Amino acid sequence: MKYGVNEQGYYGDFGGAYIPEMLYPNVEELRQEYIKILSDPEFKAEFDQLLKDYVGRPSPLYHAKRYSEKYGANIFFKREDLNHTGSHKINNAIGQILLAKRLGKKRIIAETGAGQHGVATATVCALMGIECIVYMGEIDMERQAPNVARMKMLGAKVVPAISGSKTLKDATNEALRDWIGNPVDTHYIIGSVVGPYPYPDMVARFQSIISEETKKQLLEQTGSELPQYVMACVGGGSNAMGMFYHFLDNEGVKLIAVEAAGKGVDSGHSAATTFLGREGVLHGSRTILMQSDDGQVIEPYSISAGLDYPGIGPQHAHLFKVNRAQYVSITDDESLNAGLLCSQMEGIIPAIETAHALAYLEKMTFEKTDNVVICLSGRGDKDLSTYIKHFGF
Repeated sequence: MKYGVNEQGYYGDFGGAYIPEMLYPNVEELRQEYIKILSDPEFKAEFDQLLKDYVGRPSPLYHAKRYSEKYGANIFFKREDLNHTGSHKINNAIGQILLAKRLGKKRIIAETGAGQHGVATATVCALMGIECIVYMGEIDMERQAPNVARMKMLGAKVVPAISGSKTLKDATNEALRDWIGNPVDTHYIIGSVVGPYPYPDMVARFQSIISEETKKQLLEQTGSELPQYVMACVGGGSNAMGMFYHFLDNEGVKLIAVEAAGKGVDSGHSAATTFLGREGVLHGSRTILMQSDDGQVIEPYSISAGLDYPGIGPQHAHLFKVNRAQYVSITDDESLNAGLLCSQMEGIIPAIETAHALAYLEKMTFEKTDNVVICLSGRGDKDLSTYIKHFGF
């Protein structure tokens, strides 16, 4: 795979495993075992069965007729919002819990921003009867209260991260600290295509079901498995990586990744990593991240908790650097307006993360015959209070 990971765990200049010595055995065990486990027919059968009967896959590829008329192209939504737990996050959580079981782990930790990955992890831990601890920034716990309640109801312990900006970056720091303290019995289910190798590759493989299904569904609906455009929102970037995965080597397919501009890329309140960031190391991998001149991480900002991250997955950093994908950004206000538009034109209330991708349609021009696939990464239930506050419903 031209844009895939090499044997050293790098995508071009990005990736690797920059970890404290205490974590080396865990990460090395994963590196040695993950391909073996993922290729095992029994693992694959169990994973596929759960995706079908528990998650409800394949998720539909929906031809959004009113959107198609409005934007002058054939617009399709890949409906990850219809998965059990309400987003794409469950695909990876199922894969990693099955992996953790095969590695004999008795305790699961996770980080979460918008809470969707936390809910997905709590869900699979309940399913498998395994202890679950989720780290979540204190600010995110306030703005995503329904998801905190869901996690607790599912039996997870939710631990607030009270350092730094009290958001996703800090939750990730706390989870890594926990893992250093409990290296033997604990598996860390990272929720995005970030972290030390092999996580970015492993998560991308679990999420690649999104583009795998999309190709078959497009062929059925349009007669071609290749669209002209594939679009997704990006924080760390797992829904986008899953959406892009099986199109990477088809250079004719334009890939568009939409980051969170927050209050504007030059406002000092933004999470537009590729626009504002530089190369460096964050959470165990070499990537592009927002940092000061002396290398301190700059606090990101976005109204959407799931995009409020100062870095981007190393594979995304590579796709950006070699111009295989276009990285753009959308402000809070643009995303909220797009969320309302989608609700009122298609009867689908999207997560604010997803609404960033939808908003970018306003800035594009299409040919009538273009097929455009947008990953509808999550449902908007969790964001209702933000929508209500903004629009005054």
